[in-house]
Amino acid sequence: MRFPRLVLLHREVKSPARCRSARSAMIALAVVLQTAISPIPSILEPRATAQEGAAPEGAAQAQGPASAAPPPESLSPESPASSSGTPASANNRRGMTFSSAEEMLAEVLKGQVPQSLEQLAAMERQQQQVATLATACTVSVQIGRSQGCGVIITPDGYVLTAAHVAMRTGLRATLMLSDGRRVRARTLGLNRQVDAGLIKIDGDVDSAGKPWPHATLGTSTGLRQGMWCIAMGHPGGYDTDRGIVARVGRILAVRPGALVTDCALIGGDSGGPLFNLQGELIGIHSRIGNDVADNLHVPIDHYDRTWERLARSEAWGFLPGFRPVIGVRGTENSPRAEIQSVAPGSAAESVGLRPGDVIQRFGNVEISDFSSLQKAVSDTMPGEQVELRVQRGEEILRMMIEIGRDPRS
Repeated sequence: MRFPRLVLLHREVKSPARCRSARSAMIALAVVLQTAISPIPSILEPRATAQEGAAPEGAAQAQGPASAAPPPESLSPESPASSSGTPASANNRRGMTFSSAEEMLAEVLKGQVPQSLEQLAAMERQQQQVATLATACTVSVQIGRSQGCGVIITPDGYVLTAAHVAMRTGLRATLMLSDGRRVRARTLGLNRQVDAGLIKIDGDVDSAGKPWPHATLGTSTGLRQGMWCIAMGHPGGYDTDRGIVARVGRILAVRPGALVTDCALIGGDSGGPLFNLQGELIGIHSRIGNDVADNLHVPIDHYDRTWERLARSEAWGFLPGFRPVIGVRGTENSPRAEIQSVAPGSAAESVGLRPGDVIQRFGNVEISDFSSLQKAVSDTMPGEQVELRVQRGEEILRMMIEIGRDPRS
């Protein structure tokens, strides 16, 4: 029998304990069979070299529709998937990404490393099948000059992403599908406490009158350290020639607000989907770091718990250390947003703001006083570029400022 050529990526594993065995170390945590089974690039991307900016603040609540859209079946608080921990595969067959695994992979699905070449090959076949199915519902998200990813989860076009990809409620977005189609969408709610965001495609069906391709929803209940997972996305941004990239990894930790994996992610992947080995959506890519253990994902159950608020276009919270700031002080009860002082080394100083300047407009928000300026800043993300209209004496100035972050928050 002729076996396909193997490429094994050896990586030190700090946990779980079973991964410390010599056999586990030799069998590698991320496996690639370089075959032409699937058009999806089955490669592990290089480790990130710089941390991607994560989510922000905004205790503000945006005005949205009078009533929220009903949640997808397995995101409903009453659904068995969310209330009892029953796997979504038992309750939600309406998605497109579920793929039943071969019997020999029963223990691998629980986190065991492959024990034979046959298991290894079966695991690769399973990964490639899930990656192929997930391609249609994984989208590139572009808002202004910013780019990230998302995943369609309902036939009428609701899209899960990261809050820092969606940025703010009510923004226009362009989604690029795997077949090259561009569709218009609008951002809805943001749960910045965990970096969860929601987007809705314009129109409940595509241009051919067909439902949107959508993922099979899973649950983050019951996930544990060592389980295998598949990350989909557009590392480095959308690339027509390359397409979507799939990467295999493992769950290193399960936290209340985040899943930690060793899936190799880089800028452009944020907001993309994380699947288990059977193609059930279990998380959304959030923050990306220098170390393999710094790749954090929003557990899918957080979208379940806050679905109605997200669908109503509410925005709330911020991640610790990522409160947005520009570095100016003023008088809150002043009838205008006049700057009293500028912090050294701040975003405001870098663009040349001075004491005595009056900020009249922040992005698309008219500023009437310093309190309205604070509110406008709180609705942005660290790293976001915002245009200012500033009055300096008799002169009107326009300048672009990059939002900073307060690491003390």
